[in-house]
Amino acid sequence: MEVTGKVVDVAGVGAIVTGIALATVLAGAALLRNRRHGGGEDVYHQYRQRLGRSILLGLELLVAADIIRTVAVTPTFRSVGVLGLIVVIRTFLSFSLELEITGRWPWQKGRAAQGRAVPAESSTGPTGPQGGSPGPAGPPTTSPVPG
Repeated sequence: MEVTGKVVDVAGVGAIVTGIALATVLAGAALLRNRRHGGGEDVYHQYRQRLGRSILLGLELLVAADIIRTVAVTPTFRSVGVLGLIVVIRTFLSFSLELEITGRWPWQKGRAAQGRAVPAESSTGPTGPQGGSPGPAGPPTTSPVPG
């Protein structure tokens, strides 16, 4: 199990390093493409997103490796406490990176999907412009279902 923990550790570091290299190469290519063709692509934003995603993946693998190593050795209160502290710190970093990348906390993803259906409704709401009876066309409907 100790070897498994080390392998997952190496995978975590590899994910971060590979992600940084890939994001940098893609950003460089995009900058060159924009310079030649005058495109308005937001290279910096995409670069940050790619970096953040690779760091998130690496952090998740590193946390998994810590858990594997702690379970592999006879757990003591001290080792479990250290593991808990490491998990809390890395979880905070993951949440912060998720907020930075997507602009939402991880638990708000479900709301974002629900929020996308809202713009398909009338801006006056289901009860008309003043909150009374429905407007002249009746209550608003969601987007039509294809089929």
